[in-house]
Amino acid sequence: MSTKRKAIALISGGLDSMLAAKVVQDLGVHVEGINFFTGFCVEGHTHAIRKKDKPKRNNALWVAEQLGIKLHIVDVVEPYKDVLLNPKHGYGQNMNPCLDCKSFMVGQAVKWIKENNFDFIVTGEVVGQRPMSQRRDTMPVVARESGANDLLLRPLCAKILPPTLPEREGWVDRDKLLAFNGRSRKPQIALANSLGFTEFAQPAGGCCFLTDPNYSKRLVDLWHGRHDRDYELDDVMLLKVGRHIRPNDNFKMIVGREEGENNFLEGYRKQFIHMRTPDHSGPLVLLDGNPSADDIELAARITARFGKGKSLPLVKVEIGELSGVKKLIEVKPISPSEMPEDWTL
Repeated sequence: MSTKRKAIALISGGLDSMLAAKVVQDLGVHVEGINFFTGFCVEGHTHAIRKKDKPKRNNALWVAEQLGIKLHIVDVVEPYKDVLLNPKHGYGQNMNPCLDCKSFMVGQAVKWIKENNFDFIVTGEVVGQRPMSQRRDTMPVVARESGANDLLLRPLCAKILPPTLPEREGWVDRDKLLAFNGRSRKPQIALANSLGFTEFAQPAGGCCFLTDPNYSKRLVDLWHGRHDRDYELDDVMLLKVGRHIRPNDNFKMIVGREEGENNFLEGYRKQFIHMRTPDHSGPLVLLDGNPSADDIELAARITARFGKGKSLPLVKVEIGELSGVKKLIEVKPISPSEMPEDWTL
């Protein structure tokens, strides 16, 4: 009796990885999924925070459920810092180190299959799909620098790549793999329909905040404001939430935009000077940095601007200090003309 081979599939929660896992699964391979948590994935938290966002689900878990496979979620927040801070191949259009990121993820998968006696790795990569990590000339770089080499099978484009070990050894039938090429999503959507998938996430591909220009701008500002490029998971999460306003180099404000974000920011009140307008509905505001007394008053005026009392001549603002002491000041809400556009990140 032949041994049933085992593959680990990198599951992002998007369409490509779902299809790649399904193709290999249908070839008689035992497939399990693996999802690496860096904190930067869109699916991580924001959909669970904002009340207006739909659907509220973790797409990687949802994909695993659709495929009927076990999903391993691995925290790589700490080791991923070196990928983001020191990318060997540089950044994309924003702060996305895509080529280094893919090599890192596949490299983590190599370690995992060795520790868990799996045979090979599956990804949803397609030649020409992404500008950095999925070019014909960079896909071999991922295989080589990750250490996966020919244990890395890309089922959606395998027919236009050299045969890998799973194909040469007959663990999978190369003739039943695919030859997708280019940025068009039509082949993937047609395959999804043929496999009976009527619902899937991110048809345009990609789920990383680091590809987002606004998020990247906030991240660079964070490092500039602190004079330090290190970061913690809390920083990663807070950059996703609220309006970010920097009136001065020495401090910035994080302003909740709706109830869900205000509730999320509540959890950080003990770590930041915070403000709210007790007599009017409005945002919870966190102050990050070292604001002076004048900065505190300016921040209070901005806080009043985003509350229901913004048209009143004076508004009370409650200030919660790091010591736990609360005090109340009365300020004139700042007008839009007094807020330069470049304050908003």
